[in-house]
Parts: sequence; structure tokens; C-alpha cells
Amino acid sequence: MTVKPDRFLADLHELRQFGASGIGKGVVRPAYCDADIAAREWLRGRMDAAGLATHYDPMGSLFGLAEGRSLLLGSHSDSQPEGGWLDGALGVCAALEVVRAAKEAGGPPVSVVSFQDEEGRFGVTTGSTVWSGALSLEQADELEDRDGMRLSEARGAMAHLLGDWVDPKRFTGFIEMHIEQGPWLDQAGEAAGVVSGIVGIRDMRITLEGQQNHAGTTPMHLRRDAFQGLAAFNALLGERFQNVVTPQTVWTIGHVSLHPDAHSIVPGRATFSMQWRDGDAERLKRMEDIIRTTAREVAEARGLGLEFGPMLGLEPVEMDSRLRGALEAAAEAEAPGKWRVMPSGALHDATNVAVHMPVAMLFVPSIGGISHAFEEDTDERDLVTGLKVLAGAVARLGG
Repeated sequence: MTVKPDRFLADLHELRQFGASGIGKGVVRPAYCDADIAAREWLRGRMDAAGLATHYDPMGSLFGLAEGRSLLLGSHSDSQPEGGWLDGALGVCAALEVVRAAKEAGGPPVSVVSFQDEEGRFGVTTGSTVWSGALSLEQADELEDRDGMRLSEARGAMAHLLGDWVDPKRFTGFIEMHIEQGPWLDQAGEAAGVVSGIVGIRDMRITLEGQQNHAGTTPMHLRRDAFQGLAAFNALLGERFQNVVTPQTVWTIGHVSLHPDAHSIVPGRATFSMQWRDGDAERLKRMEDIIRTTAREVAEARGLGLEFGPMLGLEPVEMDSRLRGALEAAAEAEAPGKWRVMPSGALHDATNVAVHMPVAMLFVPSIGGISHAFEEDTDERDLVTGLKVLAGAVARLGG
């Protein structure tokens, strides 16, 4: 099974034009925007040309299906609001090239998927989460993006394309190729990483409700400042996590929204996202307990109201030993001594797909460890090496 690197790279660069930012190789292609839908229609044309039967599911995830049971490859093609050209797109284009190479070699059967809203405009890996059954379509339709648009409204932009669900039983397993999005492979000069497992994630919104008041006349000791509550909460978390977390554990406060967000007004409300990730489910639960307890203590001490939003999350997932073994053998054949086994600190669609079938993941280096930014890039030689490792693994698995 022989891949054609030039054909693969040409696809990647052409896909990059949908939502091109004008800054480097960056793209602006959030889920359900015009550029995202146009990119999916372009991908459907490439899948059709490769002899696959194309199909959109109700979420807008695009499948290119081989006949009968097959191995599923792919990732996603939507981007962050300011994203790079390879995040997700690499896995889709590499899968498409492996499909063509397999067909030219007489097998094995391979299918392709580009999941919708992996980047979480409306949640966390939304398209594959709904496909996994962890979230119903009706529940997902109620999710809102940061501007208040509901997913049901966004899906309406491609309603004319959407079909029924694809039966997961038609697939024997799933392999997702992706950029590392971290510094380790690049710093070590290594060409590939075979993923051992994907961390679990928890994500929820927290609201602190204070008292809006005049910033010039309200004494500090009488203020019920919602932002000061947020600042105190953040400082306490670092202290209280010390004896619980590991060097691989991460947590982030984001999406901070202050009301009324004005120079001369004490903020009356602070709403923010709280996200934490770790490979151990029990540690994730202990962190949740600390987060909730700390928020309650801060709110009580400062006279603030407190509201917790629904918590979204996915459990840690170990990679399948058979699929992972094929990737390891292919990595040693293509890049002897220049690859490693490593965990994934980033979340991926493979986590959700693991509900239905065995899964594995392959990483290639990210220059400088940069991702979710216009500067994201990978040397094309490493992209091609990753493609060959993926093809070698598929050949070893035989479909």
C-alpha cells in the first residue's frame, strides 16, 4: 500500500483555503459557519472521487463509507475561532489518502469521518459526543455558543444536507491522526508519538452574583465585587490543589464575562468557565469537590450569590492494544528510534468513539508546541512520515 505524499499535501493546502485568515497558515472555520460547511462539501467531493459513499449525520458530521465493515479513520475539519491549518484537518486528509492508497492496492476497506464541532463551539467534541449517545440530539440542540446562538439554529444552516445516523457497528475500529499540540516531540526531534491514553475532562460555568455599584463612591470594605470573588477563588484553587494534582494535571479559568463590564462600575456579576483535565477519574472527582467547596466558601465570605451550571465532561480513555501495536510497529519501521509512546493531554473525538469500538491515536510534532493559534505548523516531512506510519498500521491490521 503506497501513499502519494504530493496528493496528500495538496489536499491539506486546498482545505486550508476555506476560512483562510490571511495571517500565515491560520484558518477561521468554526463549526457551522459558511467556511466550515463549504469545506465539508469540498471534502465530500474528494470522498466521492475516492469511491466512498458520502453521508452527513444529523449533527453534520461527514462520513465517507466503504462497502461492508471497515476500519474508520479521520478527525474533524472545524477550527477554533482563531485556529491552525492542521488541527483536525490533518487527520481527515491523511485518512482520505490512506483510503486512496488502499483502493489502489486492492484493500483493505477503509472509511473516513470528519466529525462536526470537535472544537466545542457548542460544548465539548459535540458531534462525536452525540454520536456516542452520551448526549441526545435534543439536549445538544439547547446548547448555546458564546454569543447566545443555539445549536439547533446553527444546524439549520446545513439542514438540507443532513441525514440519519451512521451505525457504528459497521466499523472494526477507529484511528485518529493528529498534531501533538504540545512541545515534547518537537523538542526531542522525534517524528511520531503513539498515544497510550487520552485524559478525562470536566468543564462547567460558574456565576458569582454581587452588587453593582458606583466605583468611585463605594468603600472597598462595603463592596460585593463579583470579580474580586473570582480573583480570590482562583488564588485559593492553586493552594488547595497542591497535594491532589500531578505535573500532568491542568486547570483553566476562561470565558470570563463581567456585568456590566464598565470602567466606573463595581462588577455585579462574574460568569466564567472552569475546566480541568487529568488521566485519573478519581482525581477529577476530588478536584470537582475542591472547586465546589472553594467557590461556596468564597461566595459566603464575600456576600456573593453562587450558581453552578451543568458540568460537561468525558472520562479518561486507554487506547486499544491491537491498534496501538500496529501503530508502534509502523512507527519503528518508518522512523526507527525516533518515536515515543505518550499520553494525550488534549481531548479528541477518539474519546467518544471508544464507546462504540476500539480506538487508537497517532501524533506528529507541532513546531514550538503551538496549536489553537494562527502560528500552528508542522514540517511537511513530519506530516508525510505520519501519513506513512498511519498507512503502515492500516496495512498491518488488514482493515
